[in-house]
Amino acid sequence: MEGRDRRHGRPLNGRAIAALVLLVLGAAAAQSWWTLTSERRALERLAVLARPGDLRMLSSETCPYCGAARRAMSAHGVRFDECFIERDRDCRALYEATQARGTPTLLVRGRPQLGFDVPRLITALEAPG
Repeated sequence: MEGRDRRHGRPLNGRAIAALVLLVLGAAAAQSWWTLTSERRALERLAVLARPGDLRMLSSETCPYCGAARRAMSAHGVRFDECFIERDRDCRALYEATQARGTPTLLVRGRPQLGFDVPRLITALEAPG
């Protein structure tokens, strides 16, 4: 079935369809670029704010989100410590003491946050005291 130009009732030609496809692809690429740029800037801000000892990630060896968080923070020079609840008895006790509901649990200056949420981490590090 052939598409039609609604204003004039004419069939859409290949050039019009190609232009529409390029417009959609361009918009998708721009949105993707913006998202990646925003994430990169947020991680760079996190790297500036995080001092040694500020961030500790309680991880699980089988948690894909833990791996993604580790790679993102490492790639952007974010200072953090990490322990694994399966291997480290003290880490497991800390995980249980915080009543964490999953991994990764990040301790931001000792306060637990479930999940790797960079804007939340920045907010917590910017908070006084």
